[in-house]
Amino acid sequence: MTTVVRDMLDTYPGALSGMDRDKLIRCIEECVACAQACTACADACLSEEMVADLTKCIRTDTDCADVCRTTAAVLSRRTGYDAAVTRAVLQACATVCKVCGDECASHADQHDHCRVCADACRRCEQACDALLSSLV
Repeated sequence: MTTVVRDMLDTYPGALSGMDRDKLIRCIEECVACAQACTACADACLSEEMVADLTKCIRTDTDCADVCRTTAAVLSRRTGYDAAVTRAVLQACATVCKVCGDECASHADQHDHCRVCADACRRCEQACDALLSSLV
């Protein structure tokens, strides 16, 4: 299946510096999807009647969205690739996705938006870990 991420990587004139192309594509796509889910979840939390009970969830959602957006951007830039930076960003993203996924999962039985967000966080965490393990 062709995606914008795949199409953009196909047009890049250089090598991918020993990265697994499919894992890179999946990771960028999952980071973008997770950022969107976290942004929407934080907004939905703000609309809940008991918003004060969701303060930590809102905070972890917004932190996770920021880190996921940054990770997608760093992974999308191929020129001047630095493996140490890529590893650090992927580790940070996997960590924040785990924290956010755990927080959202704790509210998933009460709020469907938290369930959807927790699932997106888990997928992103897995994609970051998979790409990390494939780096040379």
